[in-house]
Amino acid sequence: MKKRAYAIIAALCLTTAAVGATAVTMTSFTQSASAEVVNEKLGDPIVVYGGSLSDSEKETVKKDLGVSGTVKEVTVTGSDIAKYIQNGNSSARLYSSAKITPEDAGYGIVVEIKTPQNITQVTSDMYSNAMLTAGISDAKVEVAAPKAVTGHSALAGVYKAYEATTGEKLDTERTDVANQELDVATTLADKAGVDQDKVSQLLTEIKQQIAEQKPATKEDVAKIVDDKLQSLQINLSDEDRQLLVDLMNKISNLDINFGQWSDQLNDLGNKLTDSINNLKDSVNENTGFWDKVVQWFKNLFGIGDDSNDSETNQ
Repeated sequence: MKKRAYAIIAALCLTTAAVGATAVTMTSFTQSASAEVVNEKLGDPIVVYGGSLSDSEKETVKKDLGVSGTVKEVTVTGSDIAKYIQNGNSSARLYSSAKITPEDAGYGIVVEIKTPQNITQVTSDMYSNAMLTAGISDAKVEVAAPKAVTGHSALAGVYKAYEATTGEKLDTERTDVANQELDVATTLADKAGVDQDKVSQLLTEIKQQIAEQKPATKEDVAKIVDDKLQSLQINLSDEDRQLLVDLMNKISNLDINFGQWSDQLNDLGNKLTDSINNLKDSVNENTGFWDKVVQWFKNLFGIGDDSNDSETNQ
């Protein structure tokens, strides 16, 4: 009995040591990977804070976004919501915040949600899609919030920060449609029950078809929408389908360089595919490691061996 107890303790120690070593390695990698290199051609990152943050919440957000060194800091307010969103609520409570780092041409849009437990409705791919619609390109965007929020206000903050960083003025018609896109995306995910990744795929592929086909009428847009809903096997109510058609019709009428836009959408689709594949590989690798640990314990204690199970039950 004592030998078995010692064996259990030793096994636990070995497992803890292995996991601890892995954690140290991962921490070291994370610290190394997070070290920022200042791009002298493009300027400093800019951080935009939600206007409703308390001082302590702002400090929490700073840590989550890894704010250090030289950065510009601005605050997104209700007046910004009204500026970028038609009929936007200027008294809205704003907690979600973002850090925007401009990148070289061709980088695309890379969005990372640093506090996924607190951004409850909007995914990184939804942000990316909306930003492309708004006219934002070539930037790394990190989003955080100190409490559970939908994440919608971060987009207005990104608009403000992008303009402050690049000196470019965004088309308010495009930013308004981009916010509508975010609303439709979260509606399909939360109310229509469509998987969030599939919502992002649906929006991306419809916009790709709009860029390629350049539909002349709303009926042409509706056909593209219906074809994609069928090919992706997504069933929507008539009301939700109409929301999607109306949104995509507005997008098709925007003043957009659709050739360039198509390339950006292709980049987004490729990055999404790579991300999903990397996640699958990571899960498979980790599953294999823990399967070996479990099997080691089974071998040690004879779990799954009929003769040993019988002896134990006696």
